[in-house]
Amino acid sequence: MIRDICKDQAFLAQKAEPAAPEDLPVAADLLETLEFHRDGCVGMAANMIGVNKRIIAFDNQGAYMVMFNPEIVKRSGPYEAEEGCLSLFGTRRARRWESIKVRWQNEKFQERIKTFTGWTAQIIQHEIDHCEGIII
Repeated sequence: MIRDICKDQAFLAQKAEPAAPEDLPVAADLLETLEFHRDGCVGMAANMIGVNKRIIAFDNQGAYMVMFNPEIVKRSGPYEAEEGCLSLFGTRRARRWESIKVRWQNEKFQERIKTFTGWTAQIIQHEIDHCEGIII
């Protein structure tokens, strides 16, 4: 189901709760909402659709990917970026990392670890910020 985009900064500023298998329908809605907004959006976190769970979905080099309970475990190559967000007005500056190693769970809640670089790494960092309640 395509959900409305949450713009409530007080809600977005909350740290997300851990995701569990019963949150799979939330991930499906997140993906459908992201695909609906594909012309102006490359990633979303569950709080952007009004659900305070640690779930992100993003464009991973042309294919959508979902992560449950993602966390960055290693990072290198800091740089300054300017980013927009469907939940916020305008653009904002953010410090990002060229390379990040992420630990997350897949849709079967199996742990995965992978290093991401460049644009994909920047998208993931933005969405994990959402999970942390960080409004850039």
